[in-house]
Amino acid sequence: MPAQATHGGAEGSVKAASFLALHAGDGFVLPNAWDAGSARILEQVGFRAIATTSAGIAWSLGLPDGGPLDRDTMLEHVAQIVAAVDVPVTADLEAGYGSTPEEVAATVAAAVQLGVVGANIEDAVAGELFPMDVAVARLEAARAAAPKGTFVLNARTDTYFTGRDDEAFSRTVLRAQRYVEAGADCIFVPGVVEAETIRDLAHAIPGPLNIVAGLSNTIDARTLFSLGVTRVSVGGSLARAALSLVERAGKELLESGSLRFLQGAVPYGVLQRRFRA
Repeated sequence: MPAQATHGGAEGSVKAASFLALHAGDGFVLPNAWDAGSARILEQVGFRAIATTSAGIAWSLGLPDGGPLDRDTMLEHVAQIVAAVDVPVTADLEAGYGSTPEEVAATVAAAVQLGVVGANIEDAVAGELFPMDVAVARLEAARAAAPKGTFVLNARTDTYFTGRDDEAFSRTVLRAQRYVEAGADCIFVPGVVEAETIRDLAHAIPGPLNIVAGLSNTIDARTLFSLGVTRVSVGGSLARAALSLVERAGKELLESGSLRFLQGAVPYGVLQRRFRA
């Protein structure tokens, strides 16, 4: 079973309200942590909330993103992140670790027990969108497991990953409308790279829009806010950057034995003090 986090009850309700309030502002950046250490660093940088990344957690365990990691293992690592920080944590729960509404509800309920105050739920598996009614029923079940106001439900639609054609925009807006009606607090549309399309989506979707930056989309956060985006996350990008440094440093050590990769690194003693706090 997943490890138990230390947050919950009244404290969890306060955090959920604080996180939900961010979605009513002019826009915020939500960084994605992959372990307790990265979460602590991001909290100390000054972020008011933190998301997890399923990709980063999978990579930290030597696995690819997108399926090999089971629900309980993922939740165990999410729990470690929740327990490590005082700010609200929202979890990447992929497609809910089950195809049925009941399985999705069980996953969300388990996350709530860990002190998570929000989650992404995807509407596709293996590149295939769930039929609309099925996707809606899954979100309704997630909402029932975590009532509105206590948990920020971020409904992800993969319409731009599963088919970039002339109908992608209308399919996205239709699904977004149905998902908001089902109880979603925010709509997450990955895979969109054109500024004009993002602006049109922000205008057409009846709720806050989450766009992921740093994958196929390299538009900076301030520009995304100006287009009407409320929530900017980065998915596995921070984990990719960290692992890229490990790769470059490893090659340097192997090929020349030099230590140039340490330039700009946080000193050992500073990290020790940070993690003792």
